[in-house]
Amino acid sequence: MFNKKIRIPDPEEILDKMPLPANLKKIKKERDKLVTDVITGKSDKLILIIGPCSAHEAKPVLDYVERLGKLNEQVKDKVVLVPRIYTNKPRTRGVGYKGMFSQPDPTKSEDILKGIYAIRELNIKAIEASGLSAADEMLYPANIHYVDDLLSYIAVGARSCENQLHRLVASGIDVPVGVKNPMSGSIITLLNSVYAAQSAQVFKLNGWQVETDGNCLAHSILRGAVDSYGNDIPNYHYETVMQLAESYAKSDLKNPAVIIDCNHSNSGKQFYQQIRISEEVMRNRVYSADFKKIVKGFMVESFIEEGNQKEDIIYGKSITDACLGWEDTKRLILEVAEKA
Repeated sequence: MFNKKIRIPDPEEILDKMPLPANLKKIKKERDKLVTDVITGKSDKLILIIGPCSAHEAKPVLDYVERLGKLNEQVKDKVVLVPRIYTNKPRTRGVGYKGMFSQPDPTKSEDILKGIYAIRELNIKAIEASGLSAADEMLYPANIHYVDDLLSYIAVGARSCENQLHRLVASGIDVPVGVKNPMSGSIITLLNSVYAAQSAQVFKLNGWQVETDGNCLAHSILRGAVDSYGNDIPNYHYETVMQLAESYAKSDLKNPAVIIDCNHSNSGKQFYQQIRISEEVMRNRVYSADFKKIVKGFMVESFIEEGNQKEDIIYGKSITDACLGWEDTKRLILEVAEKA
């Protein structure tokens, strides 16, 4: 049984009430091009999608993004910094805190309408304060139009990449969409998902039959896999990446591109390992021109304070997965820029 609680207005109504200001639209458009040019190979910069596992409170997220904005001035010639403002949190067992979109205050009950306004306000303030537009995960495809005018990068998670609606909606998005490999690690499934996202589609979305042109900027994210016993299997090593590159070469996919997720099953959720993983990948970019050509950047989970906590007690510390702290984050970004 479904009990109707609160009517959620259509995205157009929300955007009319809380639009992205014209001056920030210009910044966002410029940022979209920076990310797009890396995916298409027009730019040899690296994309670094970096920030908290989940954005559970606006103030520390804005603090963090402002720090990224200042650091961006030092690295912008080599790196495109994209803050993670992840407002939807997938849960392995389906219960628990599901992110700011559903629960704008993690100490109170769910309020999706309030959550939509909260994340729009957060993203708008983040662009205004830092000059950086963000990335988020498309956990619920029907919700994407409440925020897609604010984002320069959208991810499809490992649990969602095989879902037909995620693939179809990704085909109509105008910015780069990174598709994570499924939990099984199947490269065939991953590339099938990218193919679907790159293809023109016709389907039903939010009460409409819609048509898309296909998103040629859809690409792969390697996040590691999990075997049937729950063991993590990394897939960021040279051999695995080059196998994916070979699979791309045998396909007719546009803009072959891979982002390496330094956390999750690649690190076994040992957050400090993200530094070592990024260093290994950077060495492989030096070793092989083909590796360098297809690896376009990294995903890193990072916040002001390292680690995580069950309740929001320590300012700037994750309440979901453990993250790198700011000083290590700064060092990672500067080292990546130096070696790029």
